[in-house]
Amino acid sequence: MERLQNRLNDLTEAGLYRRLRTMESASAPRVQVDGRTLVMCAANNYLGLADDDRIRTAAIAAVVRYGTGASGSRLITGTTELHLHLEAALATLKQAEAALVFNTGYMANLAALSSLVGAGDTIFSDELNHASIIDGCRQSKAAVVVYRHNDMDDLCQKLKDSPNSGQRLIVTDGVFSMDGDLANLPAIVDLAEAYDAWVMVDDAHATGVFGEHGAGTADYFGLPPSRVHIQVGTLSKAIAAEGGFIAGSSVLVDYLRNCARPFIFSTALSPPVIGAALCALDIIKEGRAERDRLHKLSHRLRSGLLDAGFVVVAGEAPIIPIILGDPERTLQYSRHLEDHGVFATAIRPPTVPPGTSRIRLTLMATHSDEDIEHILTACTKAGRELGVIS
Repeated sequence: MERLQNRLNDLTEAGLYRRLRTMESASAPRVQVDGRTLVMCAANNYLGLADDDRIRTAAIAAVVRYGTGASGSRLITGTTELHLHLEAALATLKQAEAALVFNTGYMANLAALSSLVGAGDTIFSDELNHASIIDGCRQSKAAVVVYRHNDMDDLCQKLKDSPNSGQRLIVTDGVFSMDGDLANLPAIVDLAEAYDAWVMVDDAHATGVFGEHGAGTADYFGLPPSRVHIQVGTLSKAIAAEGGFIAGSSVLVDYLRNCARPFIFSTALSPPVIGAALCALDIIKEGRAERDRLHKLSHRLRSGLLDAGFVVVAGEAPIIPIILGDPERTLQYSRHLEDHGVFATAIRPPTVPPGTSRIRLTLMATHSDEDIEHILTACTKAGRELGVIS
């Protein structure tokens, strides 16, 4: 244990030690955290549905009818009618032939990458992809070629340079979770077709947020599902429940159902989680006004921060990172924000590359205009106190 304690001491000294924060209320624009009321600016509850009464009611109804637990894996006793209804609804949202639900988005990425490609195949992965994609690549036993972030020239060159044998797969986040920018999905699809590769997009932060139908980046760019072979998503962000999913062709989903170990060897998600997700999808279908408001608020906050002199990553998503660089300075900034009534956690390595520690601000459609002004004022005050801005 001394070895572990020494490692923890090293993390503390480097400003990289992490601790749990206790949420004492539902995820909402105003939350109770460790006994204080703060404006929440760190949740992935993009549409504000996590405390929506309609979804609470749907979850309760699922408990009443199906009980609290699924009792087994999906292939044994864990599949209820709700699971099938949810997968049909997800396939409809993604305009895909079929969909399959997993216990987390992390497991969905592991399942896709470890099942669909293997030895002799090649994965081309954006350097800023989520850790679950990186771990899935490692488990796949395929050759992994990392291309520079969103750099289509680099991806093209690496496709040209790779052996023309085995299955090729290009994998990217749809919205990059720590930077908030969008993948250049149209260019990726064009390159994939030119070099005979599959395309896999993880739309964890885009589903429910981007696109005319809220279906994610393929929807946003007007790409038909036939050009994006594997669409991964999560139920735990805009959909306000828990779990992940993969949408694609019927053959793809049938293959995963039979061969994806994270699906086969996990107990199914519980009925209230599935009931909540189903209800959220119904709301998202009619949720254009909420999406529009979310993007309007994001634009207001991003432009206000730039006007104040902050270094902010360009983007369109409701993820707005303020880059501070040093981990300890980022922690201090987070504490100052709390002193001014805003909860926004410090994001440090290994979540982001060294030298790019940041405050990752995220918004909900249910934030008020006054909340946004409060966040801007808190950011500005904290920034001046620490010399981040003049």
